[in-house]
Amino acid sequence: MAKLIVIAAPSGTGKTSLIEALLKDSTDMKFNLSISYTTRKKRINEKDGESYLFIDKKEFERMLENKDFLEHAEVFGNFYGTSKSWVEELLKEGKNILLELDWQGAVQVKSAYPSAVTIFILPPSYKDLELRLIERDLDKKVVIEKRLAEAKKEIEQGQSFDFLVVNDEFEKALRDLKYIVRQNKELPKERKAIVKSHLQVLLEE
Repeated sequence: MAKLIVIAAPSGTGKTSLIEALLKDSTDMKFNLSISYTTRKKRINEKDGESYLFIDKKEFERMLENKDFLEHAEVFGNFYGTSKSWVEELLKEGKNILLELDWQGAVQVKSAYPSAVTIFILPPSYKDLELRLIERDLDKKVVIEKRLAEAKKEIEQGQSFDFLVVNDEFEKALRDLKYIVRQNKELPKERKAIVKSHLQVLLEE
């Protein structure tokens, strides 16, 4: 049976790097990574058709009206969506799919496909998350502050996902991610306890 995996996380948590490493280390599972449509402006290091499918708001609204999206969301004033037909066709062919989404999209996919596995990646702390956002040098200070405020809301939603992973150390987080994707089981006690501890601190801050 084909696997439909959904991975979400606050901006700056290292989600994209973890997914890239997961795909590289899981070639035997032949995951197909969905490329989302977005109205966001293309960054210097991004390529149309690889990072995202860049379209204008008018085209996005047309696709939305035609019910072309399996899920869609507005994030920081930009719109994102996943092709419904692309997902349906691959699942019919028995191919594994990995979706990199925000929590809103993950909830919509889970509603359409209850068997989908949702994974939420936590930062080790808000201080660490802020540092990562500053170091990647993509946003102005006011945007970083917005992302940090939004991260708190995202984490509150993320605790209801099927599985949680904390990106405290990249290799350990990658190992946890691979374990969940392959086994579809809770993490071993030690790692699960670490996730629980970080989650508790994040929710209390």
